[in-house]
Amino acid sequence: MKILVTGYKGFIGQNVCNYLLTQGHDVEGWEYMDNAVPDPSAYDWVIHLGAITSTTYTDVDRIIDQNFEYSMRLLQVCENYGTNFQYASSASVYGPTTHFTEDGPLLPQSPYAWSKYLFDRFVKQHKDEFTVLVQGFRYFNVYGPGEHDKGDQASPYTKFTKQAQEDGEIKVFRTKASRDFVHVEDVCEVHYRMLHHDTNGVFNVGTGNSVSFKEIADKMAENSGAKVKQIAMPTKLKGKYQKFTQADITKLTSVIGEMDWKQVLECI
Repeated sequence: MKILVTGYKGFIGQNVCNYLLTQGHDVEGWEYMDNAVPDPSAYDWVIHLGAITSTTYTDVDRIIDQNFEYSMRLLQVCENYGTNFQYASSASVYGPTTHFTEDGPLLPQSPYAWSKYLFDRFVKQHKDEFTVLVQGFRYFNVYGPGEHDKGDQASPYTKFTKQAQEDGEIKVFRTKASRDFVHVEDVCEVHYRMLHHDTNGVFNVGTGNSVSFKEIADKMAENSGAKVKQIAMPTKLKGKYQKFTQADITKLTSVIGEMDWKQVLECI
């Protein structure tokens, strides 16, 4: 297949491109430009991963334009040219809910989460009307190689690893937090498997297990000799921070079958 990946320079984008190349696909990349969308006519699939990904980004107009409206334009162009479409969504759309099923109520808490919610909403409302395949993936906490450029937006796994190596001290919020951590290689495999399934919709991408930040920090400290220090949550995160996520992957598994998900504590 010939595949175009937007956001190909990013953490997940680089990994997806490399994975698809190893599977023998012809892969090209595209980075966001104002007022320009790629021509998808020569491709079998567009995998749309480009976005403003910061959950603390506050320019609402910019994030809606780049994450939502740009995605709408790109999807429309793909529809016009008959090019199938995969895109990245986010578990942030669930907000402080206690369920994690794709069709349940959502409570997005940040401009980033709202931008993903709005596009998911459009796809779900019109999934039976598309003439191309449209597949959305709600990533849970993705971690793994290639996060070095993400800075403050890197996963706790990567932040803790860096702190242990550089400072000998791992900082964990006092607020109890537990997340579903999914390895980027598993994310790549989901994208790859779904290329071969004639189905539309929005799917959770996670392991189905939740692990606390404290457990990860303690395991890293045990292995590295670092200390664990509990700190207060920054003011800018209060009211926007998901304390718990755990993907319900029933819908995904029903399409692609079982996967041997990497578990975060086993990767430390």
